[in-house]
Amino acid sequence: MTASPGVIDDVPKASESPLPPATLGGDSKGSVEQIALLLFITVPFVALLAAIPLVWGWGVSWLDLGLLVAMYYIGCHGITIGFHRYFTHGSFKAKRPLRIALAIAGSLAVEGPLVRWVADHRKHHKFSDAEGDPHSPWRYGESLSALMKGLWWAHIGWMFNEEQTSQQKYAPDLIKDPALRRISRQFVLWTVISLGLPPLIGGLVTWSWQGALTAFFWGSLVRVALLHHVTWSINSICHAVGKRPFKSRDRSGNVWWLAILSCGESWHNLHHADPTSARHGVMKGQLDSSARIIRWFEKAGWAYDVRWPSTNRIDARRQDTTTASADRVKDAAGAA
Repeated sequence: MTASPGVIDDVPKASESPLPPATLGGDSKGSVEQIALLLFITVPFVALLAAIPLVWGWGVSWLDLGLLVAMYYIGCHGITIGFHRYFTHGSFKAKRPLRIALAIAGSLAVEGPLVRWVADHRKHHKFSDAEGDPHSPWRYGESLSALMKGLWWAHIGWMFNEEQTSQQKYAPDLIKDPALRRISRQFVLWTVISLGLPPLIGGLVTWSWQGALTAFFWGSLVRVALLHHVTWSINSICHAVGKRPFKSRDRSGNVWWLAILSCGESWHNLHHADPTSARHGVMKGQLDSSARIIRWFEKAGWAYDVRWPSTNRIDARRQDTTTASADRVKDAAGAA
């Protein structure tokens, strides 16, 4: 099967020296990493569940809420703009400082090392919803029971599978960059910083251990759990339900109620119809904060050669091109 647009599928030639690993575990997950992954999934999730009665009984301070929101959207946009639209699909070019900043911001989301994330996602696009896709919800079939099992697999289960994606094959461009390789290998450091910043700020602002503790609960644990499940929902929910106005070779759909929390990623049907597009929410009323920020980067001169979708480009990908209407589509080059 040939690669989808926007998917890099270069394999180092035999005569070339092998590239150094960009993650501490390489292409396989050892037992220690599996245990760490389990902890990073379950502990924040328990905190997320505990947050409901805590809000009802004692509320949440404006400082804790501010830390949660700020850290959430820094990490979310680091994933959507950096890891996804820039590093995976090359939706725009970035000057070196922005390139490094996006790699660090995405790492603060605690979703895994940069190179592994990108390699997995490029493989996903190459085999989307077909054999070889790391996390398709249709893996076990189309019956209700098979889909329920598949949704669990696409949401969480696939991460505990023995790693199959070759980083050398799917992300050689990132491995060749010493700075990006170093950021990817320093994932543990960025995780500590991500979890440690909220309690540090909360403790200093309130000058109390209680302030640090509540900031850690809301700004670290609850924030990470919420961001994780929103991101994983793109893999599971957005490949099982949603409207599909655009032609794609998979079952990607648009799920409107995830748009704000996912920073525009849940307009997933257009993304799979046009993977290199810098804007995913291209129709009227489809909020896409990631595209808006990319536009700001472009105006500031930090990003260039941005692949904005034109009206003609969008209409060509519609399911029924005979009914395409220009007034229903935002020209993202001007609207972003």
